[in-house]
Amino acid sequence: MSINSALLAGVSGLVANSSALAAISDNIANVNTVAYKRNQVNFANVVTAQAVKGRYSAGGVQGITRQFVSTQGLIQSSGSATDLAISGDGFFVVTNKGAGLTASDTRSFTRQGSFSVDPAGFLRNDSGLFLQGWPVQSDGSFVTPPSDLTAMDSINVKNLGAAVSPTGKVGITANLDKVNPTAPDPIDVNIVDAAGGRHTLRLSFTQTSVNNWTMTPTTVPAADAASITPAAPIPVTFNTDGTINTVGGVAPDALALTVNWAATLGLPAQPITLDLTKVSQFDEPSNVGQISQDGAGAGNVVAIEVDEDGIVSAIYDNNQTRKVAKIAIATFPNADGLAQASGNSYRPTIDAGEMVLKNAGTGGAGLISPSSLEASTVDLSAEFTGLIQTQKAYSASSKIITTADQMLEELINIKR
Repeated sequence: MSINSALLAGVSGLVANSSALAAISDNIANVNTVAYKRNQVNFANVVTAQAVKGRYSAGGVQGITRQFVSTQGLIQSSGSATDLAISGDGFFVVTNKGAGLTASDTRSFTRQGSFSVDPAGFLRNDSGLFLQGWPVQSDGSFVTPPSDLTAMDSINVKNLGAAVSPTGKVGITANLDKVNPTAPDPIDVNIVDAAGGRHTLRLSFTQTSVNNWTMTPTTVPAADAASITPAAPIPVTFNTDGTINTVGGVAPDALALTVNWAATLGLPAQPITLDLTKVSQFDEPSNVGQISQDGAGAGNVVAIEVDEDGIVSAIYDNNQTRKVAKIAIATFPNADGLAQASGNSYRPTIDAGEMVLKNAGTGGAGLISPSSLEASTVDLSAEFTGLIQTQKAYSASSKIITTADQMLEELINIKR
């Protein structure tokens, strides 16, 4: 009966507009949620077969939820170095577990980059999800398989230990008196060993003839080193204009010393490149102008930084920087087809297509914006307008039910 179909059409209108109201309510409630993507309920008519010619049976309406996951929100600056936003396509890979992550633990995807360091040292966002990344290898590189989520781990920036950088290069600016070369003061250089300990490397110079000197490297105290190669005395030659020519038969910036530490110290042999390019032999008193050396003793983590390539680094109070991990960007052919999960995250689906892990800024993946957050894509003016339209449509659908009820009442009254 057409009246019954009208009644059911009115009910479908109530159901569809209730869904639309729920979506609008979610959008308004999440207007300040980081990287929230608005949802919208679209309407599609339902057509029923017309059994009797000349009579119309209403089919009603159905609500179809549409996600706008791929819509880019506004990137806004924040005051935290661990806040991250993605400028472009892609998602952060996250889990609900930090330590002890296994292959069976669920991975999800989010653009909510409000990460901070939790008490255990993990990077975790406001929804309690842990950021995943490729761990750094011993040589400073990263292994980045494009489809293996288990190759990543929860990023931890706390249990890194102290950073030590042994001295590997020494540069000296000095002059050796050509006319009065008697016993110039030795040049003492502070160096750092592989364990962060500090030692003194002493370079003593002796003139053997015009434009020719020898250099003897030792440690202070001498017992710190079992030996230093090449063996002393090391020949040093100068040009007639007072500039240095060779050191140990090689260019003045290429002499490779190796300090073999005493066995009691338990240290590995330490190679040190000497750069004596700025050592001269002029008719002036011997003097030392400047000494430079790299290396740093043990230091503690004082800050965390993330660059646009997604590399997470720890900054130490000894001016050293250590790479910790590299953040992967997960992309999908159809991001709007992802399934919503709790914590403003998403799960893969068949409609979303095959997930691919990429380095930030490559292969269509977006760049990472450090110290930034992505704003919600909700437009309050549009949502309130939709709220008014939905309320009117809901009222109209209820009016259909009231009118159909009145018509059925008239039909029942015919018998009376």
